[in-house]
Amino acid sequence: MRILIVDDHPMVIEGCRGMLSVQKDIEVLEAHNADEALDAYASAPPDVVVLDINLPGVSGFELLRRIFKRDANAKIIIFSMNDDPVFAARAIEGGARGYVAKNEDPRVFIKAIRAVAGGERYLSNTLALKLAFADQSHVSNPLDALNGREIEILRNLADGKDMTQIAHILKVSYKTVANNCIILKRKLGAQSTADLLRIAVENKIAMKLCRRAI
Repeated sequence: MRILIVDDHPMVIEGCRGMLSVQKDIEVLEAHNADEALDAYASAPPDVVVLDINLPGVSGFELLRRIFKRDANAKIIIFSMNDDPVFAARAIEGGARGYVAKNEDPRVFIKAIRAVAGGERYLSNTLALKLAFADQSHVSNPLDALNGREIEILRNLADGKDMTQIAHILKVSYKTVANNCIILKRKLGAQSTADLLRIAVENKIAMKLCRRAI
């Protein structure tokens, strides 16, 4: 079984290798950013992708979307520092088969990989309970209605990038970014790009995306 670990922290990858080293039927591959992950996937599709959200340049949510664009049957587990059920829900909505927090017991990590490889879906009991009893105020928050690409665009706007730069980063057309900005304004009640930036800062979305694994 081939497992592709996508994380920009060498210590995390080595930790994953250590946890899986006793599993004699598992081969561990690694990638440190979206481009390396896509190249590795194209070269030899792994059985399971273990994907961090907080990657350089392109977030894990955007990479999730790109992998599914290439392979609708990809088996992906999000492996994140963030155990907020909102992010777990967003990952599942995006097609991830599992979500594991990095502070979980290592046995959970291995169990999740085997479950997803076998065609099942996986959430730890702790995270499943958090998700089941999540504060209902999240439902009414318009930010929760944003998809991965919209969040990525909002993050880049907050980083001071213009639409041309964002289009280059996301490898889409300028028109696609512009259209997404129009949708963002409508969803968030913003009148201008400056309003989008203000909303991102006020809700600390940019900080969560860049520093707290989205």
